[in-house]
Amino acid sequence: MIRLAAKEDLAALEALYAAARARMKEAGNPTQWKDSYPPRALIEEDVARGRLYVCEEDALVGAFVFFVGEEPCYRVIDGMWRTEARVYGVIHRVASDGARRRFLKTVVGFCSKRADDLRIDTHRDNAPMRRALAREGFYPCGVIVTDDGTERIAYEWVRG
Repeated sequence: MIRLAAKEDLAALEALYAAARARMKEAGNPTQWKDSYPPRALIEEDVARGRLYVCEEDALVGAFVFFVGEEPCYRVIDGMWRTEARVYGVIHRVASDGARRRFLKTVVGFCSKRADDLRIDTHRDNAPMRRALAREGFYPCGVIVTDDGTERIAYEWVRG
C-alpha cells in the first residue's frame, strides 16, 4: 500500500534512510547521501508539502518523493531531455528497506499513473539505481547539477 507520509512516520523514515545509506556505501556509492541525507528537516518539509510517500506492507518498507511540476535543478542539463515538457513527474529520494526486491518498479507504477513524463536523477556511482532505471525504461539524458553543486545523471521516462 502506498500512502502519503505523516509526521508519525518520521522515526521510521529516518531509520529507513539510514539503512538505505548503509546499502549505498556497501554498493560502492558512499558519497551520494553521505552520513546524514536526507536531513530530518527535509523529510519534515517533504511531509508538510504532501510529496513524500511511503510503501507499507506489514511495516514501512520504502519511501520516495513524488510531485508533478518543475524541478529547478532540471532547467539546465549537459545533454538533452527527451521532451520539452514544462510539467512532468519528479521522483526523488527513493529508499527501501532492502528486503523488497525491485522497489523502483513499484514507485514507477505509482508515479506513471499520475504523469506521462517522469524525471529522476542519481549519482554516477549508484550502479544499482542506474541498472534499475534502465530496467524500468528510463533513458539517460545528460548531467544536471543539484542544489549542493554536485553532478547527477538525469533520466527521463516517457509513456510510449
